[in-house]
Formats: sequence, structure tokens, C-alpha cells
Amino acid sequence: MHAVDVGTGTPLFLLHGFGVDHRLLLPLDPVIGAADGWRRIYLDLPGTTGTPIGEVASTRDVVDAVEREIAERIGDEPFAVLGNSFGAMVARQVAHDLRPRVLGLATLAGVFVAEHARRVVPPQTVLRTDPRASATAGAAAEDYAEMAVVQSVESARAFLEHVQPGLDAADEEGLARIATRYALEQEPEDADPEPFTQPCLMISARHDQVVGYEDAWARREHYPRGVSPTEWCN
Repeated sequence: MHAVDVGTGTPLFLLHGFGVDHRLLLPLDPVIGAADGWRRIYLDLPGTTGTPIGEVASTRDVVDAVEREIAERIGDEPFAVLGNSFGAMVARQVAHDLRPRVLGLATLAGVFVAEHARRVVPPQTVLRTDPRASATAGAAAEDYAEMAVVQSVESARAFLEHVQPGLDAADEEGLARIATRYALEQEPEDADPEPFTQPCLMISARHDQVVGYEDAWARREHYPRGVSPTEWCN
């Protein structure tokens, strides 16, 4: 599995969302790096830019591939895991499967309910439009506008640098195969209902029309050491 591996210290595996690649999470690196003591391992999940899909055909297969990669890279060493969107669903499962070794879990706009029709999501909202942002996005303007709640030239440039390359390089056929088996057999909190007592950070957005925030909030009792600053990400 392709990875960008930077820094030294405690391993932190970072898992991107569906159809993009590790570049989506690289803007976090200056902040995490400044905290010192973290070895940041940004994985390309199967079917994305650096990692062939192989025989992977479901989300559970992605989880298994990530767990094998963790074992190959760090053996039995304790680690933390962070996931965004689909990557958060994978991270939650990894954290429960390998619970004794997991030092902490973070989710960013994480999927907590696999089936989109069952998610509690708000209507799509655009708080600020900016024609300059669309012009900056160019051929990617439609993809950018689909997700941008607050449009700006700066966010359009970030989209072009960190999001669009992964979209362009994704193995669409392979990801479509995973999409047919997107849901895990059970959500990890249901399959392993004992409270997850390691430190957690759950960041969601009130205007996220894809995964919402209420499904993450509904799991708060499972994560007694969790922080969920939904109101910070409007």
C-alpha cells in the first residue's frame, strides 16, 4: 500500500475518504507536525492513486488491507488512527479490531451510517458564493461547488491541489465494486458495544449534506473520552 511516511515518534495512520487519496489530508500535516512526537503515515487506500485495487471488493476488505499494512509497518507497536469520511468508517473498525493497541481515534466528517438513505443530513447549503472561486476551479468547478459551503479562491485552490488529483486518478471500476458492499456487517459500535475508552476526537459539520453530524453525535455515549466539536465546523 502506498504511503507518505513523515516524522518520527508515535505512529499515526491517516485514512482519506472515498474516491480521493492521501493528498486530501496533507493540509493537516503542519499542525500535527508542530505538535512533535508523531510519525504521520498517510495511506492511499486500495483503488486510489498509489495503491491498486487488487482483490479488494468491500469495505471489510479495505479494513483488512489497512490492518495488514499497519502490521507490516509497525508490528505490534501502539498507534493512533485518524479517518475522514469513508476513511473514518474504516478507522472506527480498525480501532475496535485492534483496540488494545490503539492510543486514540479521530474522525473528520466521518461516516457513521453506511447507507446514505439512513443518514440524518441537512439540505445542501451554500453560505457564501464567489464567482472567482468557480473561475479558479476551472474544469473542476462542478465538483468544487458540490462540496463548498463557503466558496473562496483559497478553498478552490486547495481543492485543485488536494482533492481533484485523487478524483482524477481513482480506479472508478474498482471503487464501484467496493460501493456495492460499502456497509460493514455491523457498525463497530454495535458489534463491539463495550465503550471505547481511549481518547477520541470527532469533528463534524452542521452543513455537511453527505454524512451530516447527528449520526456521529448519536454515538457519543460509546466514546466517553470523546470530544465532538460540531459547532466549530459550520
